[in-house]
Amino acid sequence: MKSTMQDAQLTVGRILTHAVAVHPTSEVLTATENGLRSATFAEVGERATRLAAALRGLGIDGDQRIGTFLWNTQEHLEAYVGVPAMGAVLHTINIRISNEQLVYVVNHAEDKIVLVQDTLLDILGPVLDQMKTVEHVVVVGPDAAVAIAGLAPRHFQAHEYEGLLSAAASTFEWPEVNERDAAVLCYTSGTTGDPKGVAYSHRSVYLHAMACSMADGFDIGGNDRVLPVVPMFHANAWGMPYTAMMVGAALVLPDRFMQSDQLVRLVERSHATIAGGVPTIWSDMVARVRTHGGDLSSLRVVFGGGSAVAVGLQRAMRDVCGVYMLQAWGMTETSPTALVSWPPYPEDHPAHWALRAKQGRLMNLVEARIVDDAGVELSRDGRAIGEIEVRGPYVTGSYYRVEAPDRFDDGWLRTGDLGTIDEIGFVSISDRAKDMIKSGGEWISSVDLESAIVGHPAVREAAVIAIPDPRWEERPMGVVALVDGATASPDELRGHLATQFAKWQVPDAWTFVDQVPRTSVGKYDKKRLRQMHADGAFGPDSDVVISAEESPAPDRDRA
Repeated sequence: MKSTMQDAQLTVGRILTHAVAVHPTSEVLTATENGLRSATFAEVGERATRLAAALRGLGIDGDQRIGTFLWNTQEHLEAYVGVPAMGAVLHTINIRISNEQLVYVVNHAEDKIVLVQDTLLDILGPVLDQMKTVEHVVVVGPDAAVAIAGLAPRHFQAHEYEGLLSAAASTFEWPEVNERDAAVLCYTSGTTGDPKGVAYSHRSVYLHAMACSMADGFDIGGNDRVLPVVPMFHANAWGMPYTAMMVGAALVLPDRFMQSDQLVRLVERSHATIAGGVPTIWSDMVARVRTHGGDLSSLRVVFGGGSAVAVGLQRAMRDVCGVYMLQAWGMTETSPTALVSWPPYPEDHPAHWALRAKQGRLMNLVEARIVDDAGVELSRDGRAIGEIEVRGPYVTGSYYRVEAPDRFDDGWLRTGDLGTIDEIGFVSISDRAKDMIKSGGEWISSVDLESAIVGHPAVREAAVIAIPDPRWEERPMGVVALVDGATASPDELRGHLATQFAKWQVPDAWTFVDQVPRTSVGKYDKKRLRQMHADGAFGPDSDVVISAEESPAPDRDRA
């Protein structure tokens, strides 16, 4: 028996037309040096229409890739919806990757047009000559004309974004797009080897946005004001922009103003209710509110992801800022959000905080399992540790133009994370497989140690890596950045851990740094830390300073 239901393609264009027709007055607020600029969904839709018409005039007539090298702004949102809706593919480019990787991803994606922020052209400009498929560079921002004037004649044409839109038609015949065609192309961070492309379909974007809106996802509704601090150039800003447009929630976009004081002011001015970003963002905001004050009371929930969110940080957000904080987990390969740690018990329940310490339960439509080294599925008892594998309609089944059979297992994506699944479906990630520490034949989780170390009041952030040991094969080493003005000795930190870990699990060696180096997506750069140790930069109980200038791509983060 067949159903009697009508059929409709689940596409980004459908999100756009619904947002404009049903939620035309919902706002998009973008931070500026002088406050907030505002546009309605109706205005964003009209400008996205003009963008599509302008791109058609520049030769985009199919599924060509349009790169974006932009901050979280209204203009980036216009590209988010306008480019896929016209049948082209949006390629969000991470502004913090190395020049070598930047050239690689643009050439691999074969971007025909790149939209670039005026304040970022000094990063992209020097390598544009190496991007052989780029025919047009469109500069976005109030200083676009000045930025273009600084470009030497090249193999491409340069345009001002606002000029293109003002000259373009205000109407556009949106094509019929197949929901299984590519809508957005994102590349992994490429911590090992070249970055790998993940092509999200219109259908996967639509289903992921629906899942994020649900109560066990990000719980986003039409009365919310959503602040994606996580970059729109990284894994679709966790799906928050598409989800907000789908349900009519206002969007609050921080542009390049990402320092803690700027973000506190942004929350105060915009009255944001939901936000998402990496744990260091929230740690810095806690420190800012603690020392300088600030009103974050409009936020009903914030989500941390990208690395484990320590219970200590969640408690600090509650105690200092009055904000409920949860962690979420995902990968570029999972669109990206797949787990959210909503606890099923109240705060006074004995299991509440133990569940908040885990990465969470699966959002709708995603399945997970854990397997051993032989690929045998293990028990969901919260004790058996294996590699986490996932599958679902917004989980990738391959990479774009790259063979990687080792990443897939009979229809399942191998995440490379080791962990457990308990009886009620909570997933706890012990570590990345490459970051687990094997000491004397026993496994030690660097994630568990890191979460406990940052629970010490003097610690701002901490990473734990494995270092070679002639007797035990490997031993954990703590790399710690302290709160400004605070002090803590290795013995004090060992004592802090002694109540939570067996003696053999506690790090022997400690290094104190100004800041823990991070990858382009905000995760601890353990590969670099291991190399620094191998190069002799660290010693037991040493005091090695890693300055901001030595961190990955420091200029990418300037305000």
